[in-house]
Amino acid sequence: MTLQWQGKYLEVHKEGTWEYAARTRSIGAAVILAITEAREIVLVEQYRVPHHARTIELPAGLIGDTGEGDSVAAAAARELAEETGFEAAEVEDLGRFATSAGMTSEVFNLVRARGLTRTGPGGGVDNEDITTHIVPLADLPAFLAAKRREGCVIDCRLVIGMDLIPRD
Repeated sequence: MTLQWQGKYLEVHKEGTWEYAARTRSIGAAVILAITEAREIVLVEQYRVPHHARTIELPAGLIGDTGEGDSVAAAAARELAEETGFEAAEVEDLGRFATSAGMTSEVFNLVRARGLTRTGPGGGVDNEDITTHIVPLADLPAFLAAKRREGCVIDCRLVIGMDLIPRD
């Protein structure tokens, strides 16, 4: 493996004919599936430079980027509160998943947040400009279709993660 380029947050490696991106310092990520007692999913909308568009995503954030040795649960709880204003009574780690296995070595831990209480406005930190959406599960397909028509990019985890949402 040969390092081809390194920035502050990302680096590009070459191994044989394969090129891929990696996060510097082996920082991980937590992605949060948060469902309210009223059977609503908590989503975030924010502008993403690589797509030059706003995206609809599950709340998420980096693990260990603060230099505090975060656990998955602690990072997920912090990011959920910062981005959405919700605190969770319970955070369950559902395991590690690849983001884009052919292009990056990045993995994330998917967590399920339960026992949600709204304690703040959300919106993120450091000018993240995050909008929180609380969408009834029954309305999710129509909500995503409307956001797509508005020009938003929809994170694929919303489609793939649907099997993890209890329907009863």
